Amino acid sequence: MQRYFVKKEQMTDKVVHILGEDVKHISKVMRMDVGDEVICSNNHSRTVKCRLSNLSDKEIIADIIETLDPKTELPVKVTIAQGLPKGDKLDLIIQKGTELGAFAFLPFSAARSIVKWDQKKAGKKIERLEKIAKEAAEQSYRERIPEVLNVHSFTDLKQKISSYDVVILAYEESAKRGEQVQLAQQLASVTLGQKVLVIIGPEGGITEEELGQLTEQGAIACGFGPRILRTETASLYVLAAISYHFELMR
Repeated sequence: MQRYFVKKEQMTDKVVHILGEDVKHISKVMRMDVGDEVICSNNHSRTVKCRLSNLSDKEIIADIIETLDPKTELPVKVTIAQGLPKGDKLDLIIQKGTELGAFAFLPFSAARSIVKWDQKKAGKKIERLEKIAKEAAEQSYRERIPEVLNVHSFTDLKQKISSYDVVILAYEESAKRGEQVQLAQQLASVTLGQKVLVIIGPEGGITEEELGQLTEQGAIACGFGPRILRTETASLYVLAAISYHFELMR
């Protein structure tokens, strides 16, 4: 069954008002008509099954017939702080990270980030990434769309650390030295509902200077297994590990 996200104010107790690009998708792409059923989420933990009752070019009205409780959100809120990577790797990280349950994405400019975003074009890039997150959230039956934050400087990232309960720093040198326990220990310290920040460097990783500054603020350097992962793989690895720890092992 097709799934769509609507704004909170578009969902009342009895009906859902579907607007924007989803109108065209329902009527022109999926060729649905009155009586067909869809699932809608309001991005604030309310998900309903509804039946289309009125279709026009600008709005589709759907009557709510059942409130659902899909339980598809990770029980901890994981934000992926990703050092800006090259090419379209950030697209992949956000698409797959959304499928794996990330709560938010925080791109940041690291010392080894080759890519530099033009601030005049940053808004358009964020909009495109938000669209990728929305489509991935619909495909994976998420109840909410992860937030894609604006690009942060390294200084901004450091200032964010204190607002999280646990901060995990992917550090390949730890993996090279054979350190394999910190990640498991940090996950064991997390309780349901807490906020976790995972910091991942760009190609080339985090510098020693950045390591020192981040750990001074409370980040814990962790190896992600015995192999060295690409920057676009690291977030997927840790999200899968978190899902296993908190969802499959409960």
